[in-house]
Amino acid sequence: MGFTRNYKLNTIQWYPGHIAKAERKLKEQLKLVDVVLEVRDARIPLATQHPQLNEWIGTKKRVLVINKVDMVTPAIRNVWIDWFKSQGETPYFTNSQQGNGIDALGKAAQAAGVELNQRRHNRGMLSRPVRAVVIGFPNVGKSALINRLLKKRVVESANRPGVTRSLRWVRISDQIELLDAPGVIPLKLEDQEAALKLAICDDIGDASYDNQLVASAFIDTLTYFEAVATELLPPNPLQTRYEFETTDYTGDVYLHALAEFRYNGDVERAARQILTDFRKGLLGKIPLELPPN
Repeated sequence: MGFTRNYKLNTIQWYPGHIAKAERKLKEQLKLVDVVLEVRDARIPLATQHPQLNEWIGTKKRVLVINKVDMVTPAIRNVWIDWFKSQGETPYFTNSQQGNGIDALGKAAQAAGVELNQRRHNRGMLSRPVRAVVIGFPNVGKSALINRLLKKRVVESANRPGVTRSLRWVRISDQIELLDAPGVIPLKLEDQEAALKLAICDDIGDASYDNQLVASAFIDTLTYFEAVATELLPPNPLQTRYEFETTDYTGDVYLHALAEFRYNGDVERAARQILTDFRKGLLGKIPLELPPN
């Protein structure tokens, strides 16, 4: 949803060897896990849902975490809350950089441990800490989330994909142990629209894509949202930021025109600037997805 023209398959490419190795190690550790904290990006809550996750975790308890809530407006957050509740899910919205929503998330994970140990007690077994894993695409904020839960910096965290390279257990308290896992993306993602959203948000890790095409897709998506949900967007974000009108331009045409207007015809520089400004929130609080229907 959101793109005004079709983008060819394999626009976004990544590397199966590295992904397969990470998936294999994660699946081995999942056998030891009681609860899964699935972290998604508030700008693209559907595109950051790993298509194999439900298969991997089976009947294990899952806590849905929508991180980077600071990147969308309260109105967008409320739209998603209502939609997830209609699907029978309770999302926990967090900002792992500032710590918002962390206490509620910690209580949800701990509640899973209470259920676990009650079952162990009923079978005559001793209590033990609940084992949780934090899973999500690269750069959705998993490590920063763990540091917030721990209330100290224990795992490396940065606003770029691929910082976490290995699986590592850390103890939050006597009740909870957490597994920090590298970002995982599907071996193959047929939905190139979703892949483009991941690239726009920089949630894709080691991948190969054309910045100009991705920036054009972002502009097209923004134009689409301005047409169907303008009340949920900041007013004229591109015009406000670059002092250049966007009316009736396709993303590609606007990108080239902006390059002539501000960057001496350097289209690559214009594309990188637009993507950087969006990722840093300098264009305002802009979602790339709305709930279906």
